[in-house]
Amino acid sequence: MIRNDLRNVAIIAHVDHGKTTLVDAMLKQSHTFRDNQSVEERVMDSNDLERERGITILAKNTSVHYKGVKINVVDTPGHADFSGEVERVMMMVNGVLVLVDAAEGPMPQTRFVVQKALEMGHRLIIVVNKIDRPDARLNEVQDEILELLLELDASDDQLLSPVVWCSGRNGTATLDLNEEGKDLTPLFETILNHIQPMEVDEKGPAQLLVSSIDYNDYVGRIGVGRIERGVINQGQNVAVTNYNNIHMNVSGKLANLYQIEGLQRMPCESAKAGDIVCFSGLEKINIGDTVCSPDCVEAHKFVKITEPTVEMTFSVNDSPFAGKEGKMVTTRHIRDRLFRELLRDVSLRVEETGSADSYRVCGRGEMHLSILIENMRREGYEFQVSTPRVMFKEVDGVKMEPMEKLMVDVPDDATGAVFQSMGNRKGELLHMSTVGSRTRLEFIVPARGLFGYKSEFLTSTKGEGVMNSVFFEYQPYKGDFSRRDTGSLIAFETGEAVTYGLFNAQGRGTLFIGAGTPVYEGMVVGESPKNEDLNVNVCKTKHLTNTRSSSSDEALRLITPKRMSLEECLEFIGDDELLEITPKNIRIRKRILNSELRAKANAKIKKGLI
Repeated sequence: MIRNDLRNVAIIAHVDHGKTTLVDAMLKQSHTFRDNQSVEERVMDSNDLERERGITILAKNTSVHYKGVKINVVDTPGHADFSGEVERVMMMVNGVLVLVDAAEGPMPQTRFVVQKALEMGHRLIIVVNKIDRPDARLNEVQDEILELLLELDASDDQLLSPVVWCSGRNGTATLDLNEEGKDLTPLFETILNHIQPMEVDEKGPAQLLVSSIDYNDYVGRIGVGRIERGVINQGQNVAVTNYNNIHMNVSGKLANLYQIEGLQRMPCESAKAGDIVCFSGLEKINIGDTVCSPDCVEAHKFVKITEPTVEMTFSVNDSPFAGKEGKMVTTRHIRDRLFRELLRDVSLRVEETGSADSYRVCGRGEMHLSILIENMRREGYEFQVSTPRVMFKEVDGVKMEPMEKLMVDVPDDATGAVFQSMGNRKGELLHMSTVGSRTRLEFIVPARGLFGYKSEFLTSTKGEGVMNSVFFEYQPYKGDFSRRDTGSLIAFETGEAVTYGLFNAQGRGTLFIGAGTPVYEGMVVGESPKNEDLNVNVCKTKHLTNTRSSSSDEALRLITPKRMSLEECLEFIGDDELLEITPKNIRIRKRILNSELRAKANAKIKKGLI
């Protein structure tokens, strides 16, 4: 049977190319909302972190109706660190809208997600968005997209993919640049005409592939996936199996069944092959599992998720301030939370270590792990993490390391600084081109070379540079290089930072704290411009005499301290440092807090004894 009344599509693109804004316009023009209904911008970005950062982190489902056809739309993340979300939802759809910015053109993440879509044989619709930008390069971008498809060995049918010119913000689309768009009708028509309807088997035994997991306090775990075969009914008894674990055979009952209508999950009695549904009642359901009829237990193949490339160690906080600010502070709390995250995030890995108080957490990149850290922090967890490290592997006796494809867009006068930094970090230039008054550079650089580079890049380009990277491949180890050429200013004693002590310390480097901040011995309070650590006494007060009083401190002027975000702290910390995470504060500290013990350990390292 052919489902002419249904289309399942995903929107894939690089970060900030306008996917979520375009979905907003599709929802409004399909009359999903009432005409007088007040709707926020980027309505699909429902997570607090997504709205704060302006990026999509989790893939989400919605649906619109056009000419009697239901179009299930999946809005996917655009940042490379969350590409695991894109890989798994590809199993739910039959076609993709490849969104490309009319000025920036195809970017690293565009290449990655298009490659995944081509590998699965999906039909493509090329959507060139933001055509109303004054710096739009419409003809050049169209040529760049065609070159990308040729490079990725697209089939003849995929090379002939239609191109729709859009302005997501204005809610307009056109198939001809000589005609001004009025609404999104050309986009809807192209989806119906180009994305082929599914051929389904409604009479066969039921089979549903779980591609996503949600959680609700009232009904527990909620599975989301596409029905591959047959009909699924509410209250039906089912069996659960897995392609990678064919011996797994769990039985259960579907308590609730929902279909997605707009932004709502609407209860339904049954759904048939091709529909994307949500269900509850199976507590141990996981991403990649297949829900089948008990009469025919047959696992559906699931996409292989790309392996993580960056690791960190999460451990119990053991600083002098431990337990003062967090609610969940024990090993059990941290372990349960990390393993619970595995149930939702397929590209994350968590492993036990030799220590009962620490866990090895592996992800796609610094941002991938920093989002997990920030979520845990907001939930009341207190813990500490190590510096990010790349994951090496050995192939035929050769040490291999992950390489990133880096694309930077900088003013012409900043290219020298970028070349120098990439040379120091073992980067290799792939391509160089001029776009207006700016220069676009492409490099292949070790993933460890990008740790801590973002702040240096923004400084060297005076804040005007744009950088994006995506995993490229594993290559032989490129050799050692220094990750950081600055040192740390370390608190000499425990107490409260005072103006007099900070005034004397600020001449040594850049401070991270202000007066009144509680500190402890071994806590990093600033950055030293020299490539060595310095102990400073920020708690030092001025001795009072008959001729000097404490009121004379009012004449001391402190430089505004540098307040660093979580990502900046992760970029800054060295191998001998840890990041203390609490719901109220983020503190950088040395692994060895005592200055004498730390000096002895450093001496042994220099002599090669450790």
